[in-house]
Amino acid sequence: MMASSYNAKEEDGHITVSGPGTLKSKKPDNTAFKQQRLPAWQPILTAGTVLPAFFVIGLLFIPIGIGLYVTSNNIKEFEIDYTGTEPSSPCYNCSVNFSWNSSRPCSCSLPFTLEQPFESNVFVYYGLSNFYQNHRRYVKSRDDSQLNGNVDSLKSPSKECEPYAHSDDKPIAPCGAIANSMFNDTLELFFMDPNGTRIQIPLTKRGIAWWTDKHVKFRNPGGDNPNLTSVFQGTSKPVNWHRPVSELDSDPENNGFVNEDFIVWMRTAALPTFRKLYRIVQKKSHLVPTLPSGNYTLEVVYNYPVRSFDGRKRMILSTISWMGGKNPFLGLAYITVGAVCFLLGVVLLVIHHKYGSRNNSADIPN
Repeated sequence: MMASSYNAKEEDGHITVSGPGTLKSKKPDNTAFKQQRLPAWQPILTAGTVLPAFFVIGLLFIPIGIGLYVTSNNIKEFEIDYTGTEPSSPCYNCSVNFSWNSSRPCSCSLPFTLEQPFESNVFVYYGLSNFYQNHRRYVKSRDDSQLNGNVDSLKSPSKECEPYAHSDDKPIAPCGAIANSMFNDTLELFFMDPNGTRIQIPLTKRGIAWWTDKHVKFRNPGGDNPNLTSVFQGTSKPVNWHRPVSELDSDPENNGFVNEDFIVWMRTAALPTFRKLYRIVQKKSHLVPTLPSGNYTLEVVYNYPVRSFDGRKRMILSTISWMGGKNPFLGLAYITVGAVCFLLGVVLLVIHHKYGSRNNSADIPN
Protein backbone atom coordinates (compact mmCIF):
# COMPACT_ATOMS: atom_id res chain seq x y z
CA MET A 1 0.00 0.00 0.00
CA MET A 2 1.49 3.34 -1.01
CA ALA A 3 1.53 5.99 1.68
CA SER A 4 0.29 9.46 0.83
CA SER A 5 0.62 12.83 2.46
CA TYR A 6 -1.90 15.67 2.22
CA ASN A 7 -2.24 19.28 3.22
CA ALA A 8 -5.79 20.59 3.69
CA LYS A 9 -6.10 24.15 2.40
CA GLU A 10 -8.90 26.07 3.95
CA GLU A 11 -8.52 28.79 1.35
CA ASP A 12 -9.49 26.69 -1.69
CA GLY A 13 -11.05 23.55 -0.18
CA HIS A 14 -8.67 21.15 -1.99
CA ILE A 15 -6.72 18.17 -0.69
CA THR A 16 -3.24 17.71 -2.19
CA VAL A 17 -1.95 14.15 -2.51
CA SER A 18 1.49 12.89 -3.52
CA GLY A 19 0.06 11.00 -6.44
CA PRO A 20 -0.91 12.61 -9.73
CA GLY A 21 -3.97 14.93 -9.82
CA THR A 22 -5.83 16.91 -7.22
CA LEU A 23 -8.92 15.65 -5.39
CA LYS A 24 -11.66 18.03 -4.30
CA SER A 25 -13.07 17.67 -0.83
CA LYS A 26 -16.73 18.21 0.02
CA LYS A 27 -15.81 21.07 2.28
CA PRO A 28 -17.09 24.43 0.94
CA ASP A 29 -14.56 27.04 -0.02
CA ASN A 30 -13.47 29.39 2.71
CA THR A 31 -15.20 32.42 1.20
CA ALA A 32 -17.57 34.93 2.76
CA PHE A 33 -20.42 33.80 0.55
CA LYS A 34 -20.06 30.04 1.03
CA GLN A 35 -19.31 30.34 4.74
CA GLN A 36 -22.25 32.77 5.22
CA ARG A 37 -20.14 35.66 6.49
CA LEU A 38 -21.56 38.35 4.18
CA PRO A 39 -22.47 41.67 5.78
CA ALA A 40 -26.12 41.60 6.86
CA TRP A 41 -28.60 43.75 8.71
CA GLN A 42 -30.98 42.12 11.15
CA PRO A 43 -33.61 44.19 12.93
CA ILE A 44 -33.79 43.90 16.68
CA LEU A 45 -37.46 43.63 17.53
CA THR A 46 -38.18 45.38 20.78
CA ALA A 47 -41.30 46.82 22.32
CA GLY A 48 -40.08 50.30 21.43
CA THR A 49 -40.06 49.49 17.69
CA VAL A 50 -42.87 46.96 17.28
CA LEU A 51 -45.62 48.74 19.23
CA PRO A 52 -45.35 52.08 17.41
CA ALA A 53 -45.33 50.24 14.06
CA PHE A 54 -48.61 48.48 14.87
CA PHE A 55 -50.27 51.69 16.06
CA VAL A 56 -49.07 53.73 13.05
CA ILE A 57 -50.30 51.08 10.57
CA GLY A 58 -53.65 50.92 12.35
CA LEU A 59 -54.10 54.70 12.50
CA LEU A 60 -53.21 55.04 8.81
CA PHE A 61 -55.13 52.10 7.35
CA ILE A 62 -58.43 52.62 9.18
CA PRO A 63 -59.17 56.16 7.85
CA ILE A 64 -57.93 55.19 4.37
CA GLY A 65 -60.25 52.18 4.40
CA ILE A 66 -63.19 54.28 5.57
CA GLY A 67 -62.56 56.75 2.75
CA LEU A 68 -62.38 53.98 0.14
CA TYR A 69 -65.52 52.31 1.49
CA VAL A 70 -67.53 55.53 1.54
CA THR A 71 -66.36 56.39 -2.00
CA SER A 72 -67.40 52.95 -3.23
CA ASN A 73 -70.82 53.24 -1.61
CA ASN A 74 -71.39 56.63 -3.26
CA ILE A 75 -71.16 54.97 -6.68
CA LYS A 76 -74.66 54.30 -8.00
CA GLU A 77 -75.33 50.98 -9.66
CA PHE A 78 -78.42 49.29 -11.05
CA GLU A 79 -78.61 45.72 -12.36
CA ILE A 80 -81.35 43.88 -14.23
CA ASP A 81 -81.32 40.20 -15.18
CA TYR A 82 -82.80 39.44 -18.59
CA THR A 83 -81.84 35.76 -18.96
CA GLY A 84 -85.48 34.74 -19.19
CA THR A 85 -85.34 31.50 -17.21
CA GLU A 86 -88.62 32.18 -15.35
CA PRO A 87 -91.91 31.82 -17.28
CA SER A 88 -92.99 35.24 -16.02
CA SER A 89 -89.97 36.94 -17.59
CA PRO A 90 -90.60 38.95 -20.79
CA CYS A 91 -87.54 37.22 -22.33
CA TYR A 92 -88.68 33.68 -21.49
CA ASN A 93 -89.84 32.80 -25.01
CA CYS A 94 -86.57 34.08 -26.49
CA SER A 95 -84.57 32.10 -23.95
CA VAL A 96 -86.40 28.86 -24.72
CA ASN A 97 -86.71 29.11 -28.49
CA PHE A 98 -83.54 30.91 -29.59
CA SER A 99 -80.34 29.01 -30.46
CA TRP A 100 -77.14 29.64 -32.40
CA ASN A 101 -78.81 28.21 -35.51
CA SER A 102 -81.80 30.55 -35.35
CA SER A 103 -82.03 32.81 -38.37
CA ARG A 104 -84.61 35.20 -36.91
CA PRO A 105 -83.66 37.47 -34.01
CA CYS A 106 -85.91 37.48 -30.98
CA SER A 107 -86.78 40.68 -29.14
CA CYS A 108 -88.09 41.37 -25.66
CA SER A 109 -88.72 44.42 -23.46
CA LEU A 110 -88.07 44.72 -19.74
CA PRO A 111 -89.47 47.71 -17.79
CA PHE A 112 -87.59 48.94 -14.74
CA THR A 113 -87.47 51.98 -12.46
CA LEU A 114 -84.55 54.09 -11.28
CA GLU A 115 -85.27 55.36 -7.77
CA GLN A 116 -82.38 57.85 -7.84
CA PRO A 117 -80.96 59.93 -10.69
CA PHE A 118 -77.55 58.99 -12.14
CA GLU A 119 -75.17 61.93 -12.39
CA SER A 120 -72.05 62.27 -14.57
CA ASN A 121 -71.27 59.66 -17.24
CA VAL A 122 -73.14 56.36 -16.93
CA PHE A 123 -71.43 53.17 -18.04
CA VAL A 124 -73.57 50.37 -19.47
CA TYR A 125 -72.20 46.87 -18.96
CA TYR A 126 -73.39 43.44 -19.97
CA GLY A 127 -72.74 40.65 -17.49
CA LEU A 128 -72.45 36.90 -17.90
CA SER A 129 -72.43 34.17 -15.26
CA ASN A 130 -71.11 30.60 -15.40
CA PHE A 131 -69.05 31.42 -18.51
CA TYR A 132 -65.48 30.20 -18.04
CA GLN A 133 -63.41 32.44 -20.25
CA ASN A 134 -60.38 31.46 -18.17
CA HIS A 135 -60.32 27.87 -19.46
CA ARG A 136 -56.80 27.11 -20.75
CA ARG A 137 -57.84 25.87 -24.20
CA TYR A 138 -60.32 28.71 -24.59
CA VAL A 139 -57.76 31.39 -23.69
CA LYS A 140 -55.23 29.97 -26.20
CA SER A 141 -57.80 29.67 -29.01
CA ARG A 142 -56.85 32.83 -30.91
CA ASP A 143 -54.29 34.08 -33.42
CA ASP A 144 -52.77 37.36 -32.25
CA SER A 145 -50.78 37.68 -35.47
CA GLN A 146 -54.00 37.51 -37.47
CA LEU A 147 -55.70 40.05 -35.22
CA ASN A 148 -52.71 42.38 -35.70
CA GLY A 149 -53.38 42.50 -39.45
CA ASN A 150 -50.86 39.93 -40.73
CA VAL A 151 -52.00 38.84 -44.20
CA ASP A 152 -50.26 35.46 -44.02
CA SER A 153 -52.02 34.61 -40.75
CA LEU A 154 -55.30 35.76 -42.28
CA LYS A 155 -54.99 33.09 -44.98
CA SER A 156 -53.34 30.47 -42.74
CA PRO A 157 -54.65 30.74 -39.16
CA SER A 158 -52.71 29.32 -36.22
CA LYS A 159 -53.31 25.72 -35.15
CA GLU A 160 -54.31 27.10 -31.75
CA CYS A 161 -57.59 28.18 -33.36
CA GLU A 162 -58.70 24.61 -34.12
CA PRO A 163 -61.46 23.55 -34.52
CA TYR A 164 -62.43 27.13 -35.42
CA ALA A 165 -59.64 27.76 -37.94
CA HIS A 166 -61.40 26.77 -41.18
CA SER A 167 -64.99 26.57 -42.38
CA ASP A 168 -66.15 25.46 -45.83
CA ASP A 169 -62.47 25.05 -46.82
CA LYS A 170 -61.87 28.73 -46.11
CA PRO A 171 -59.87 30.32 -43.28
CA ILE A 172 -62.02 31.83 -40.55
CA ALA A 173 -61.46 35.49 -39.74
CA PRO A 174 -61.25 36.03 -36.85
CA CYS A 175 -60.39 32.46 -35.90
CA GLY A 176 -60.61 30.74 -32.53
CA ALA A 177 -63.14 29.90 -29.84
CA ILE A 178 -63.00 33.34 -28.19
CA ALA A 179 -64.05 35.15 -31.35
CA ASN A 180 -66.59 32.45 -32.20
CA SER A 181 -68.42 32.97 -28.89
CA MET A 182 -68.54 36.78 -29.08
CA PHE A 183 -71.41 38.40 -27.20
CA ASN A 184 -73.88 39.82 -29.74
CA ASP A 185 -77.05 40.86 -27.89
CA THR A 186 -78.29 44.34 -28.78
CA LEU A 187 -79.33 46.52 -25.83
CA GLU A 188 -81.26 49.80 -26.06
CA LEU A 189 -82.54 52.09 -23.31
CA PHE A 190 -85.73 54.16 -23.41
CA PHE A 191 -86.94 56.70 -20.86
CA MET A 192 -90.68 56.76 -20.29
CA ASP A 193 -91.55 60.42 -19.83
CA PRO A 194 -94.46 61.14 -17.44
CA ASN A 195 -96.38 62.74 -20.34
CA GLY A 196 -96.26 59.38 -22.17
CA THR A 197 -93.39 60.14 -24.54
CA ARG A 198 -90.85 57.35 -25.16
CA ILE A 199 -87.38 58.87 -25.35
CA GLN A 200 -84.42 56.79 -26.53
CA ILE A 201 -81.23 57.20 -24.50
CA PRO A 202 -78.21 57.83 -26.79
CA LEU A 203 -75.51 55.22 -26.21
CA THR A 204 -71.90 55.88 -27.24
CA LYS A 205 -70.10 52.85 -28.68
CA ARG A 206 -66.70 54.51 -29.17
CA GLY A 207 -64.13 54.69 -26.39
CA ILE A 208 -65.14 51.45 -24.65
CA ALA A 209 -61.91 49.56 -25.46
CA TRP A 210 -58.41 50.07 -24.12
CA TRP A 211 -56.35 52.50 -26.21
CA THR A 212 -53.47 50.03 -26.51
CA ASP A 213 -55.82 47.32 -27.76
CA LYS A 214 -57.49 49.61 -30.29
CA HIS A 215 -54.31 51.13 -31.74
CA VAL A 216 -51.59 48.54 -31.11
CA LYS A 217 -52.82 44.96 -30.68
CA PHE A 218 -55.71 44.99 -33.19
CA ARG A 219 -55.35 46.12 -36.79
CA ASN A 220 -57.14 45.39 -40.02
CA PRO A 221 -55.14 43.68 -42.77
CA GLY A 222 -54.50 45.69 -45.89
CA GLY A 223 -53.26 48.81 -44.13
CA ASP A 224 -55.45 51.83 -44.86
CA ASN A 225 -57.64 50.08 -47.41
CA PRO A 226 -61.21 51.18 -46.49
CA ASN A 227 -62.81 48.38 -48.54
CA LEU A 228 -62.83 45.65 -45.91
CA THR A 229 -65.03 43.42 -48.06
CA SER A 230 -62.18 42.99 -50.54
CA VAL A 231 -59.60 42.73 -47.75
CA PHE A 232 -61.42 39.80 -46.14
CA GLN A 233 -62.37 38.18 -49.44
CA GLY A 234 -61.62 34.48 -49.41
CA THR A 235 -62.24 34.11 -45.68
CA SER A 236 -65.23 32.77 -43.80
CA LYS A 237 -67.09 34.24 -40.84
CA PRO A 238 -66.96 32.46 -37.46
CA VAL A 239 -69.45 29.62 -37.20
CA ASN A 240 -71.74 31.31 -34.63
CA TRP A 241 -71.66 34.77 -36.21
CA HIS A 242 -74.60 36.06 -38.23
CA ARG A 243 -72.47 38.37 -40.40
CA PRO A 244 -68.82 38.60 -41.47
CA VAL A 245 -66.23 40.67 -39.65
CA SER A 246 -66.25 43.27 -42.43
CA GLU A 247 -69.89 44.14 -41.57
CA LEU A 248 -69.69 44.61 -37.81
CA ASP A 249 -70.27 48.36 -38.08
CA SER A 250 -71.09 50.96 -40.71
CA ASP A 251 -68.38 53.21 -39.28
CA PRO A 252 -65.09 52.34 -41.08
CA GLU A 253 -63.11 53.39 -37.99
CA ASN A 254 -65.03 50.84 -35.91
CA ASN A 255 -65.24 47.92 -38.30
CA GLY A 256 -63.32 44.70 -38.82
CA PHE A 257 -60.71 43.69 -36.27
CA VAL A 258 -60.74 47.19 -34.73
CA ASN A 259 -64.43 46.99 -33.80
CA GLU A 260 -64.51 47.96 -30.12
CA ASP A 261 -67.24 45.49 -29.14
CA PHE A 262 -65.05 42.74 -30.59
CA ILE A 263 -61.91 44.07 -28.88
CA VAL A 264 -63.65 44.23 -25.49
CA TRP A 265 -64.83 40.64 -25.84
CA MET A 266 -61.37 39.38 -26.82
CA ARG A 267 -59.92 40.54 -23.48
CA THR A 268 -60.85 37.40 -21.53
CA ALA A 269 -62.14 37.52 -17.96
CA ALA A 270 -60.44 35.78 -15.04
CA LEU A 271 -63.61 34.62 -13.27
CA PRO A 272 -66.75 32.82 -14.52
CA THR A 273 -68.97 35.73 -13.45
CA PHE A 274 -67.88 38.92 -15.14
CA ARG A 275 -69.03 42.13 -16.78
CA LYS A 276 -67.76 43.93 -19.86
CA LEU A 277 -68.28 47.50 -20.96
CA TYR A 278 -70.99 47.78 -23.61
CA ARG A 279 -71.85 51.47 -24.03
CA ILE A 280 -71.45 54.87 -22.36
CA VAL A 281 -74.18 57.42 -21.70
CA GLN A 282 -72.40 60.78 -21.94
CA LYS A 283 -73.42 63.61 -19.62
CA LYS A 284 -74.60 66.59 -21.65
CA SER A 285 -75.50 69.19 -19.03
CA HIS A 286 -74.40 69.92 -15.47
CA LEU A 287 -77.93 71.03 -14.65
CA VAL A 288 -79.71 67.86 -15.78
CA PRO A 289 -78.94 64.31 -14.54
CA THR A 290 -77.59 61.94 -17.16
CA LEU A 291 -80.32 59.43 -16.27
CA PRO A 292 -83.14 61.04 -14.25
CA SER A 293 -85.15 58.95 -11.84
CA GLY A 294 -88.25 57.41 -13.32
CA ASN A 295 -89.46 54.56 -15.51
CA TYR A 296 -87.32 53.01 -18.22
CA THR A 297 -87.51 50.18 -20.72
CA LEU A 298 -84.69 47.89 -21.77
CA GLU A 299 -85.13 46.67 -25.35
CA VAL A 300 -83.17 43.46 -26.00
CA VAL A 301 -82.47 41.76 -29.31
CA TYR A 302 -81.84 38.28 -27.94
CA ASN A 303 -79.00 36.79 -30.00
CA TYR A 304 -76.88 35.13 -27.33
CA PRO A 305 -78.26 31.85 -25.88
CA VAL A 306 -76.98 30.87 -22.43
CA ARG A 307 -79.31 28.06 -21.33
CA SER A 308 -76.98 25.37 -22.73
CA PHE A 309 -74.39 26.10 -20.02
CA ASP A 310 -76.81 27.29 -17.29
CA GLY A 311 -75.58 30.84 -17.68
CA ARG A 312 -77.27 34.12 -16.87
CA LYS A 313 -77.26 37.51 -18.57
CA ARG A 314 -77.71 40.92 -17.04
CA MET A 315 -77.43 44.61 -17.87
CA ILE A 316 -75.68 46.92 -15.40
CA LEU A 317 -75.83 50.71 -15.17
CA SER A 318 -73.04 52.25 -13.11
CA THR A 319 -71.29 55.49 -12.40
CA ILE A 320 -67.59 55.59 -11.50
CA SER A 321 -65.31 57.53 -9.17
CA TRP A 322 -61.58 58.25 -8.98
CA MET A 323 -61.05 54.66 -7.77
CA GLY A 324 -63.07 53.07 -10.60
CA GLY A 325 -66.32 51.15 -10.29
CA LYS A 326 -68.18 49.95 -7.22
CA ASN A 327 -65.93 47.65 -5.19
CA PRO A 328 -66.20 47.74 -1.37
CA PHE A 329 -63.60 44.98 -0.90
CA LEU A 330 -60.56 47.30 -0.97
CA GLY A 331 -62.01 49.58 1.71
CA LEU A 332 -63.03 46.64 3.91
CA ALA A 333 -59.56 45.12 3.50
CA TYR A 334 -57.87 48.33 4.67
CA ILE A 335 -60.24 48.65 7.63
CA THR A 336 -59.69 45.01 8.63
CA VAL A 337 -55.88 45.20 8.44
CA GLY A 338 -55.85 48.50 10.33
CA ALA A 339 -58.19 47.22 13.05
CA VAL A 340 -56.18 44.00 13.51
CA CYS A 341 -52.88 45.93 13.76
CA PHE A 342 -54.33 48.40 16.25
CA LEU A 343 -55.81 45.58 18.35
CA LEU A 344 -52.50 43.70 18.32
CA GLY A 345 -50.74 46.88 19.40
CA VAL A 346 -53.08 47.26 22.39
CA VAL A 347 -52.69 43.59 23.38
CA LEU A 348 -48.89 43.68 23.11
CA LEU A 349 -48.76 46.94 25.03
CA VAL A 350 -50.71 45.40 27.91
CA ILE A 351 -48.46 42.32 27.88
CA HIS A 352 -45.33 44.48 27.84
CA HIS A 353 -46.42 46.59 30.82
CA LYS A 354 -47.55 43.55 32.77
CA TYR A 355 -44.71 41.11 32.14
CA GLY A 356 -41.87 43.21 30.69
CA SER A 357 -40.33 44.03 34.12
CA ARG A 358 -39.71 40.33 34.85
CA ASN A 359 -37.17 40.08 32.02
CA ASN A 360 -35.15 43.18 33.02
CA SER A 361 -32.84 41.10 35.24
CA ALA A 362 -31.58 39.19 32.19
CA ASP A 363 -30.11 42.43 30.82
CA ILE A 364 -28.11 43.27 34.00
CA PRO A 365 -24.44 42.11 33.70
CA ASN A 366 -22.85 40.11 36.50
